[in-house]
Amino acid sequence: MKVLVTDPIADAGLDRFREAGHEVETAYDVEGDALLAAVEDADAMVVRSGTEVTAEVFAAAPNLQIVGRAGIGVDNIDIEAATEHGVIVANAPQGNVRAAAEHSVAMAFATARSIPQAHNRLRGGEWAKGDFLGTELNEKTLGVVGFGRVGQEVARRLDALGMDLVTYDPYISEERAERFGAELVDSLDECLERADFITVHTPLTDETENMIGEEEIAQLEGGYVVNCARGGIIDEPALAEAVEDGLLKGAAIDVFADEPVDPDNPLLAVEDVVVTPHLGASTEAAQEHVATSTADQIIAAFNGEPVINALNAPSMDESAFPAVEPYLDLADTAGTIAVQLFDGGISDVEVTYAGDIADHDTEIVTATALKGVFEDVVETQVNAVNAERIAEERGIDVTESKTSSAEDFQSLITVTVSDGDEEISVSGTQFAGDDARIVRIDGYRVDAVPHGHMLVARNEDVPGVIGFIGTVLGEADVNIAGMFNGRETIGGEALTVYNLDDPVPEETVERLLDDERVIDITQIQLNGQ
Repeated sequence: MKVLVTDPIADAGLDRFREAGHEVETAYDVEGDALLAAVEDADAMVVRSGTEVTAEVFAAAPNLQIVGRAGIGVDNIDIEAATEHGVIVANAPQGNVRAAAEHSVAMAFATARSIPQAHNRLRGGEWAKGDFLGTELNEKTLGVVGFGRVGQEVARRLDALGMDLVTYDPYISEERAERFGAELVDSLDECLERADFITVHTPLTDETENMIGEEEIAQLEGGYVVNCARGGIIDEPALAEAVEDGLLKGAAIDVFADEPVDPDNPLLAVEDVVVTPHLGASTEAAQEHVATSTADQIIAAFNGEPVINALNAPSMDESAFPAVEPYLDLADTAGTIAVQLFDGGISDVEVTYAGDIADHDTEIVTATALKGVFEDVVETQVNAVNAERIAEERGIDVTESKTSSAEDFQSLITVTVSDGDEEISVSGTQFAGDDARIVRIDGYRVDAVPHGHMLVARNEDVPGVIGFIGTVLGEADVNIAGMFNGRETIGGEALTVYNLDDPVPEETVERLLDDERVIDITQIQLNGQ
């Protein structure tokens, strides 16, 4: 596979790809038409914050399977467009958590004690000891805006230094905040009013852009602001003015709305604002960790394994994957067979899990079943990333159900497609040694190997029909590799599944259907046959 790396990452990440046998191409600082040309034959991209991965980029990259962000923030990646094109977007949230948290703590101390300002004065020949009267963090209140991984690590460290913690994050529970010694408050206003220091740890979204403006800053009167998360969350001119006028005692800013920062940015002109050039993740350990973590996830995607930090696709813990992995191809196949047997438009898809498989996280299995259903009925690329989106766009209801009872099987997966009136179900199981079988079709018990060319025949349960079908297939030089017959009642209707070495010519299918004992014939193509 070809991996395009458009922002510098640690060599350890590049080595991971090469050791796995993949081609690595680096194209730093490309944009516009040059970027579109570079991604044209790429199977994966590795980016940091410098590359804008837009809808246009996804449209130009038909082979692209995954975009790996070597870091946390993904606001430079159009995730909606990625999902539409079936491309996984994954980040490396753990890799620089410690580095970002430590930098936030360092910046809090830097602004509270005016360390850079005092350093500059002393380097300039001034012993300005009397000009700097700092603030101790002990017994002060820290407001944490956004209580994700980095926010929690900052809270953990500053709680140990004697700070009282309040946090505002509408997406966490009170119990989660209390676990880190923080009090969850109901509003940003309350968080700002109670805090002596605030540290920001939210992504940049439509909801958080300019979330802290002039009015919000005024509620922190006499306090300090630290932002090592994302630029654009705080109104930069308003913050600069508040510190310049003495409304705030200071601020420490590592990120800016536009980077590299404009030399005319007002924050650069205020003495009591400490600034650094987006150094939150800039440690040797963090850079190596995010590079190898990103590489491992891309390699996992190439291998058909779960991508642990996928943001737009089902993901699961590596330790849980082996239990469901054998059922992925089975779910895909059951969906494919069901939709090829079904004659009509689809309004509903149900995936049922019975037995041991029902005890596991099956989100990725359901997504794979949907891939099987939609792969031959839509024109766009379908995979586990966009299958649910395709169902939603087409108004198809998807349900998942589980039961502990699987009758005669240890585990059973059933995919049912319906148009609201008629439906057809296909059930499969997995025997020992990766031996997948289709064991029920539309209620008929069978034992079919889901592979290659299959022919499903519905016929009257009378003597001679199976012999007739075998004779006609033999005369067409189509060899039968296996045959599995099921019926509900003697003399009623039967269903037979034939595994074949070759597809059946259309004239042969018509000859079979000309016999009044044969009710229906459907050819099934599996495994790209």
